[in-house]
Amino acid sequence: MRTEVRLAGTGGQGLILAGVILAEAAGVYEQKQVVQTQSYGPEARGGASKSDVIISDEEVLYPKARKLDILACLSQGSADAYVKDLKPNGRLITDSTFVFSCSREDALCVPLTQATREKFGRDVFTNIVLLGAIASVTGIVKLVSLKQAVANRVPPATRDSNMAAIELGYRLGEATRGQVS
Repeated sequence: MRTEVRLAGTGGQGLILAGVILAEAAGVYEQKQVVQTQSYGPEARGGASKSDVIISDEEVLYPKARKLDILACLSQGSADAYVKDLKPNGRLITDSTFVFSCSREDALCVPLTQATREKFGRDVFTNIVLLGAIASVTGIVKLVSLKQAVANRVPPATRDSNMAAIELGYRLGEATRGQVS
């Protein structure tokens, strides 16, 4: 089975790293076939940013995401730009801190940035919180696989905070699973 995932927002939100972590969790720790691609605007921060991850049980023959199964948006602009790429039965997860409206009634709105700020006093871990929520809501990867990939990718000094961020995201996903905006 082929699953296409897009993590979208603005530069500086850590979505490229989140995509790499998701790909590693699925590919290295769950032995799936994975392709990860990324795109971002010319600005270092504030421009458009997206990371696509294709996860499959079989070889991925075409590395571009065409019709998304999962779309996670951390900004209103990304929700507006990419919702058209989501399959009719695809799963849309938005950060209710920054995404205020969506053309999909079945969107799952999660207070990712707000919860991250409350827990850590800043929003630098929102990308990792997002990954925990995605794992909880979709089951695309196991929580243990995400934790292994995060531990491998983040600086040792931030490892404990990143683990707490995954757990926070997972709990947020559990709390909001089944709700729609």
